[in-house]
Amino acid sequence: MGWLEAIILGIVQGLTEFLPVSSSGHLAIGSALFGIDADENLTFAIVVHTATVLSTIVVLWSEVSVLFKGFFSFRWNEPMQMVCKILVSTIPVAIVGLFFKDYVEKLFGSGLALVGCMLLVTAALLAFSYYAKPRRKEEISFKDAFIMGLAQACAVLPGLSRSGSTIATGLLLGDKKEQVAKFSFLMVIIPILGESLLSLMKGEFSPETSGISTGALAAGFLAAFISGTLACKWMINIVKRGKLIYFAYYCVAAGLFAIIYSFIQ
Repeated sequence: MGWLEAIILGIVQGLTEFLPVSSSGHLAIGSALFGIDADENLTFAIVVHTATVLSTIVVLWSEVSVLFKGFFSFRWNEPMQMVCKILVSTIPVAIVGLFFKDYVEKLFGSGLALVGCMLLVTAALLAFSYYAKPRRKEEISFKDAFIMGLAQACAVLPGLSRSGSTIATGLLLGDKKEQVAKFSFLMVIIPILGESLLSLMKGEFSPETSGISTGALAAGFLAAFISGTLACKWMINIVKRGKLIYFAYYCVAAGLFAIIYSFIQ
């Protein structure tokens, strides 16, 4: 992977992370078009996902700082409850990371057919959440947080949108769209930063291990961070106010493209 490919894919990651269209699926499609192998794609995906998580922290710093201060106040106030809900939501993906990490990594080399099928599943989830009319609730409960965490754990599959799965699940549970959108972006911070820290400690970001130069990784990181920072607020408003059915249409088109391309490449 060269600098140009890293920058392009970093921008793709930064833009698609905040839309329910699967950033991992788009990275897989882009990597296939550029002829990048699975190992390079997996390492690069961890790096650019970390970049967009950091951009989320920057954009949502007011919310993050309140949660951080609330957690260390050691009082059962609203920020402390929200932090605990976020921690509860990370339990399923932590279990997947601890016990099924090798299996998940193999899935990233399974080809675009799987990515395309998962994009179609994403489209179905978005469409279902759009047409369903559950009774609305005032706040996200601990039970809702855990169920959204299950959706996040399932979204380790390439092509199954993490934000799409968690947002659709939250809406089906009756939670408000604005709350669900922000919670969806906040609940990914701990798992991604934790995965990045472990990878860094194991030396998986080195050129010898990853097959990607330090310069290309840095270029991809910066591209994802900058595009993510610029896009985050805009994307939250789209998810909050927009109609998810339009994203479902897009996922159908992207999924069919991935499936067809997997047979003709």
